[in-house]
Amino acid sequence: MNVVRKHIIFSGRVQGVGFRYTACYLASSLGLTGWVKNLWDGDVEMEVQGDEASISRLVERLHEGRFIRIERMETEVIPVIKESSFREIY
Repeated sequence: MNVVRKHIIFSGRVQGVGFRYTACYLASSLGLTGWVKNLWDGDVEMEVQGDEASISRLVERLHEGRFIRIERMETEVIPVIKESSFREIY
């Protein structure tokens, strides 16, 4: 399994709609690690680490969220780090 880490900024209706909770639940169920947090400008920032297919599944399932509406994503591949869970940062 080839592990990658991505830094993603989500824009759209992504705050106040359960985005972070959903991201934590899905990422954990997919065996991914990293974190997610709200930004002051209404976007959500995430670093997610795992295999490419699982990260793609996470993003697909976030797009399917009932109240979530992702209008734009800025994605960058960043160096892999050692961590053991996916968490929400406040």
